[in-house]
Amino acid sequence: MIRDRVIVCLASRWDYDPTSKHQVMRILARENDVVWVNYRASRRPRATAADAGAVASTVGQILRGVRRVAPRMVQFTPLVIPGARHPAARAWNRRLLVLQVRRAMRHVRHSADQPVQVWTFAPDGEFLADALRPERFLYYCVDEYTEFENLNRDAVAAAEQRVLARADVVITTSQALYESKRSHNANTHLVRHGVDAAHFAPALEEGLPLPTELAGIRGPILGFFGLIHHWIDCDLLEAVAQLRPAYSFVLIGEDRQNHAGLRRCPNVHFLGRRPYGSLPAYCRAFSAGLLPFARTRMTRNVNPIKLREYLAAGLPVVSTPLPEAERYWPEVRIAPDAENFARACDEAVADAAPARRHARSRLVADETWDAVVERLSVLADNASASALPAIAVPAVAS
Repeated sequence: MIRDRVIVCLASRWDYDPTSKHQVMRILARENDVVWVNYRASRRPRATAADAGAVASTVGQILRGVRRVAPRMVQFTPLVIPGARHPAARAWNRRLLVLQVRRAMRHVRHSADQPVQVWTFAPDGEFLADALRPERFLYYCVDEYTEFENLNRDAVAAAEQRVLARADVVITTSQALYESKRSHNANTHLVRHGVDAAHFAPALEEGLPLPTELAGIRGPILGFFGLIHHWIDCDLLEAVAQLRPAYSFVLIGEDRQNHAGLRRCPNVHFLGRRPYGSLPAYCRAFSAGLLPFARTRMTRNVNPIKLREYLAAGLPVVSTPLPEAERYWPEVRIAPDAENFARACDEAVADAAPARRHARSRLVADETWDAVVERLSVLADNASASALPAIAVPAVAS
């Protein structure tokens, strides 16, 4: 594993539901000093209650400054102009961010000559590599960012081209992403997501207490957890809920779509966000896990982390056609429309015996995040070093 580096991680919010970024950086922080930068790139806030709340939360994070979240890891939210579009404003934001990153590095860096690496999960982070001149610049691509709502597709594509050209190594998490990025950088690799199998294994225990809020919900329960956004096919879920009124559909996570029709279904239950630590107990109550993704260019590239989490919890899975989900057939049933999705739910409910649950969990037992980080470390170590000499950043006492 990589050791005794300062790793600057350009990513989304630290204090949100765990993603691949969180899992990878937590492991790297065992042997390295990590600076996590809560980075929102050029996304412009909209006049919505959700975005107003997000802006207020961001201001609070900025005011809190650099915070230690592990013995060798700090995170902070940089002060920048939100949604800057003008070139001069974007350039100013980059200068501000670089200055704040250098200041944050002083909280973790042991000496001025401690090697630095930059790992960006954002498609526009090449400026940070140019400023810090790290020994490695790694682009970790987990999504097709040009398909995200409220982002300028052309601007994102151009920024990603610069990142791909600058990166020493590019990591992709699905076959589709690998195919689309490797022509732009010869050192592109496919490293699929891992799973915290030990965290979800308690869902296999019969004695695990079930969440009290499920007591009044009749089974079978088909469950989903994750962000409910434009990539989730809520119309499909509504149709399936109407086709199977005897089933209960429990949705855990922040809802940014607010589909009125789905909310009117009496057998659909929106629980909102729940702590990551509580998810195994919910999985224990589920008869199946759902991946109701819309069929778009964006979702063709996704590799949902929850796919392996469902399987680690022993759940049969019902999914719309996703290339990465299809790899796990027949434990993952693939259904392109509401009628087939409903029938696949029937099959999954009938396939929930304890012995089958244990077999599914064993299917992903070796696909751990530790194994993923070991491979990432090898790829980073073997990558060609950046040509520019590193810029020294003094260390100070934390």
